[in-house]
Amino acid sequence: MTITTDTTQVYRVFIKATPEAIWEAIVKPEWTERYGYGGRAQWDPELRPGATYRALADPKMQAAGMPEVVVQGEVIAADPPRRLVQTWHAQWPPVEPPTRLTYEIEPGDGGVTQLTIIHDLAGAPELATMVSGGQEGAGGGWAMVLSDLKTLLETGQGMYA
Repeated sequence: MTITTDTTQVYRVFIKATPEAIWEAIVKPEWTERYGYGGRAQWDPELRPGATYRALADPKMQAAGMPEVVVQGEVIAADPPRRLVQTWHAQWPPVEPPTRLTYEIEPGDGGVTQLTIIHDLAGAPELATMVSGGQEGAGGGWAMVLSDLKTLLETGQGMYA
């Protein structure tokens, strides 16, 4: 499900995985490079307010003209494995102001967990178009990333493996 306002996009997916497994897939580099755009996440060792975050482009992304660091940010709040709030500052042109990204992870029945991404894109209209999947040639945005994450956690392989 996708909900879009002028500045906020909300994406929700249900994954047959534990909240802990989903958390690990979001914050561990060995997981982040296996789904979505294949970038490697780098977090400060202690995930707490003020900790930094960087997403590194893989060689394919760099060959397509992306910078080595594609996103950087800072942790605003962390409550493993339930909630992560961070700034999310895309580093590709046109560079717009940092945005706010929230992951909410809620356990459900039968081993199914709900993952919700809330991306506040105030002041970043180009990025809003891109992460919605609406920019030609820029991939499928958050919907594609979440679909790939779900596939990886449920089958052991990403959609493009």
